[in-house]
Amino acid sequence: MKRNKQIDVKRALALAGTFNFLCCCARACLLPFLTLYFRQLGLTPAMTGLVMGTKHLITLVWSPVVSLLSKHYNKRRVVINCALVCSAAVALVLQLIPTTDVQRMGTCNMSDRRSGPTQGLDGNLLMSSIRPATLWTRTLPKINTAVVSQSAVTFPAETPPDAESAPVVTTKTSLSQLDEDESQPQLSQENISVVINSSLGEPKIMHQTTVSVAAPVRNKRSKSGEEEEGDDGRFDFLGSLKVMDPQHQLFFLILIIVSVWECTSAPLEWTADDGLHEYLDYADASDRYSSTRVWGLLGAACGVGGAGVLVSQLSCLIADQSPRSVVHFYCYAGVAVLALPVAAYLPLYLNKKPDRANGLLKAVQLVRGSPRALLCVVTTLLVGVASSAVDNFLLWEMQDHGSSELHMGLSLALALLSQAAFPLLSGRVSKLLSPGRVLTVGAACLASQCFYYSFLWGPWAALPAQVFSCFSVGALWWAVKVQCEDVATPGAERSVRRIYSSLSLHLGSGLGSFAGGFVVQRFGLTWLFRGVALGLMLWCVCLPLLQWKAPRQRRINYSRLLAADASEASDSESEQERDWLDKAMEDDRGNNNYGRRINH
Repeated sequence: MKRNKQIDVKRALALAGTFNFLCCCARACLLPFLTLYFRQLGLTPAMTGLVMGTKHLITLVWSPVVSLLSKHYNKRRVVINCALVCSAAVALVLQLIPTTDVQRMGTCNMSDRRSGPTQGLDGNLLMSSIRPATLWTRTLPKINTAVVSQSAVTFPAETPPDAESAPVVTTKTSLSQLDEDESQPQLSQENISVVINSSLGEPKIMHQTTVSVAAPVRNKRSKSGEEEEGDDGRFDFLGSLKVMDPQHQLFFLILIIVSVWECTSAPLEWTADDGLHEYLDYADASDRYSSTRVWGLLGAACGVGGAGVLVSQLSCLIADQSPRSVVHFYCYAGVAVLALPVAAYLPLYLNKKPDRANGLLKAVQLVRGSPRALLCVVTTLLVGVASSAVDNFLLWEMQDHGSSELHMGLSLALALLSQAAFPLLSGRVSKLLSPGRVLTVGAACLASQCFYYSFLWGPWAALPAQVFSCFSVGALWWAVKVQCEDVATPGAERSVRRIYSSLSLHLGSGLGSFAGGFVVQRFGLTWLFRGVALGLMLWCVCLPLLQWKAPRQRRINYSRLLAADASEASDSESEQERDWLDKAMEDDRGNNNYGRRINH
């Protein structure tokens, strides 16, 4: 009891809650909007899925490795501080990446687009009511329209004033043969506004010219690459890089920077969590550490909502003519720096005693030995797939239906607040449904949300579905927590919980990101959400049947059992003592015989 008095549990819990609040707030300022930034840079959905999937797989592998090494060498505080500083620095480097040749505009000045006709950069009158994320801008030279080839980008030319009732005339022109004919004249530059999708207004006459932008660059680079390969075969890889188009160069650059960023930020959560839990466990107060998780959800809600509101109030271009979306990176770096003073005072304790029950391998063995636990693992894996689809591409769908950063930030903040409110309802839910049924209901609600996202119609259309996050994500993780308590032995609860919340979830998120990007590129955003909803609903139909056939195995908490046995034994001994005294007073002979049996 003396050592417990030396530890201020309330102060430790306050610091842990503040640190979780700031870390989750920092990540929420940037991560939900990161795929939108990739879209603005010019990445395709498949490229975006590959980047985000790689990020999840790095977290899956790197977090437990660094956590183990930091404990082994007693460098937890160093790892936490380095993770905060380095992740903020790499995030600022990420926003310095230039865009591709054709740059997509985001949701800036959408109200101006809807208000009426807009004047293009070349003086042409663009039609009003253009759908968001369909306007592209580019400065290109005029070209000779005599060459006809496949189309890449459609340019509206000037419309004669007397041709309003004529049909649309389209000509397609390509630059793919310019490098073959060196006698092509070099033309002057002119600003051209580009309209990709058809407008919602009445049709007008529009002379469209289609240009293949990257063809001359690729051909020239391919020639130089072939010359180098002819000179020396050892430069085959360098030649392949030179012939790579700008979009793929951008993709590999982003992939490298995001991988470095995730390597610096991923160990933060596990390392701090281990140190704080061991400190409170040293004071016999580890059961109170779970209360700090609510502060993480509240911090994430403040981060995503605040960043959305802040960015929506800015103009399209800020300070040095940078897009306003770079503010997300500065918000992340600023909040991460604010967490440094809190990290300096975190009470971290190193438990040098070997504890085999807390290992991940032991947790894997416990989960593998329970059929219901395996069903829960499969469910969290599928939930990770669905969550990756929502996290990566929901904002794309909202942007296509007129949502700005304000709508996106407030919608995601409402979902997080709804999740944080589920513990208030968990008592009533547990009386109505068993944990297995709550798991099924949570997955079904998530499937319903995904299906709803495929029918968005306006800027605020996604808001009603966010309220049900309380019964989808919140209820599902409550059921997973109960399952962990049933499976885990004393001391292994956190390791078993990490099998679900970290390993299984990130594995599903990585696989879902890879597959989701290709699905969006091939079939579109609508069918991605419908496919995810269909898959989850099929699993929700099969899950109750599998749970019914699987035997229910509940681990016995031997420490509680021994404590209960001790109390029962003391009560029975006192009752037996009173009975023996009564019998002794009635019959001395029975008392002597009973005493002999006790002595023997």
